[in-house]
This record gives sequence, C-alpha cells and structure tokens, in this order.
Amino acid sequence: MGTAGSCLQLGTTGGCDGHIAASAHFYSLPVPKHQTRADAADDAAHLPTVEPGPGTCRDLSKLRLEWPPALTVSLSLPRSLMPRTLEGQITMEKTPSYFVTKEAPRRIYNMSRDTKLIVVVRNPVTRAISDYTQTLSKNPTIPSFQALAFKNLSTGLIDTSWSAVRIGIYAKHLDNWLQYFPLSKFLFVSGERLVSDPAGEMGRVQDFLGLKRVVTDKHFYFNETKGFPCLKKPEGGSKPRCLGKSKGRPHPKIDGQVVQRLREFYRPFNMKFYQMTGQDFGWD
Repeated sequence: MGTAGSCLQLGTTGGCDGHIAASAHFYSLPVPKHQTRADAADDAAHLPTVEPGPGTCRDLSKLRLEWPPALTVSLSLPRSLMPRTLEGQITMEKTPSYFVTKEAPRRIYNMSRDTKLIVVVRNPVTRAISDYTQTLSKNPTIPSFQALAFKNLSTGLIDTSWSAVRIGIYAKHLDNWLQYFPLSKFLFVSGERLVSDPAGEMGRVQDFLGLKRVVTDKHFYFNETKGFPCLKKPEGGSKPRCLGKSKGRPHPKIDGQVVQRLREFYRPFNMKFYQMTGQDFGWD
C-alpha cells in the first residue's frame, strides 16, 4: 500500500469468495474523491502480471508469494497485481497471515506508516476448532483435535506451538504491531458480529475508511443452510454472494473438558486484548 488511502485487512475471515487463506485478495470500494489510489506493497519481482478489470476481486492464492517482502525495491513492481482503481475508489489488500507474522509490522511500516489496518477476530476457541475442521477436511488422517491442542492432556498443558492455538493469542500479535502503528490506525472487527449484524460491522468499516455508508442492511440476507449472511445487490438482477462450499462446515464434536480448558487458557490473553483494543468481544 502506498499512501494515506492504503488499507490492509488482517485476520481470519473470508475474502471475496469466503475462503480463509494466507493469500492475497484485492477489493475495490468507493471512497471520497479526495482520497488517492492505494497501491500494493512491494513484492518479489518474479511475480507475473495480473490485469483484472475495475472493481473486481482477484484471488492470487496460487501465486508463489514471498510475504512480507524485503520492501527495498520500487512500489511500481506490484502495482500491476492490483485491480484497476477508478476515480473515487480505493483498493484493499487482505492476507490473514500478516497479523501473526513477526516481520510484517516493520516492513509494512517502512512501506507506508499511514496504512490503515483492519483486524477481523473471533472467539479463539471457536477459531481453533474451525482451523482444525478445515485441515481435517483436507487430511482426514491427522490426529484428533485434543491430541494436537495439548502437550499433556492429563495436566492440561496447552501446546502453543500448534498454529491453530497460537494464532488465537491475539494480544501477543497485537503487541508486536503496536510497536510500529498507533491504535488509531486499527479497526478491530468482531467475527461474531460480522455474522449476526453484518451491516453494523460494515458500517464501522466504512466509517473507519472515511467512506459514505453505501453498504447497509439491504445488502444482506441470512442463509439458513450455511448459517451465515450472504451479500446481495439491493436493486436485484445479480446472484447473491454466499460462502463457498468449503465454508460453514459442521465442526467435529470436541469433548467439553477440552473446550473448557482452552477457554481457561485464552481468558487472560482475551482480557489483555480487550484492554489493548478498548473493546469487549464477549468471549468470556
């Protein structure tokens, strides 16, 4: 991202097709005309050129990305990867792994200290189970959830080296980011409220970016089958955008004592995260 209009989305919720991935997704949104075009962060010079049309969303998950990059070369290199941005639009870039990558804050700060950062978070226990569910769907032979979550089940010792557990220690990751960016550069979006009140959370996003509230409750309807809201155009005539087949899977049944131990483990980290952000996400 290049200028004051820059925005990165961090976190674990879906991109243009609902996929949760450590890959790049690009968005074009309307912004006040005085705002400038947002450009991508520096990336490796070997990446191919992508030329999506204006206002499109391009999934680059199949590209071999090296992120965070060294950020020592010209910003002109990755600009061809971004959708063409029209007057009155801003381009956003989203990669969940930024938030948990130690080097990311420094490199993004060196690129543009004016970048705005959107962090989408959910209950870390639910997030860990969801993470496991997705991995299980791809590899049914992996060990059980509790075998991966605990170093010693009898003592209740949690294995924080397992990424599904480690990612949910939000306070630790945020502390790394706050060494470079002030809290005012962040918007923390509740994953739970994004499901229960998508228009409300999107209203906060638009306010944070200085946008007119174009996306409202008339853009959403709740899909009872998936259990998630779908995005629609109020004038009709286009197919609603719902989560893909890989989303909304039923979670495996996890022993209640395992879930309770994870809640106890995360509680102090959650409390610290609430204090750091000034928001109570209601996970405890």
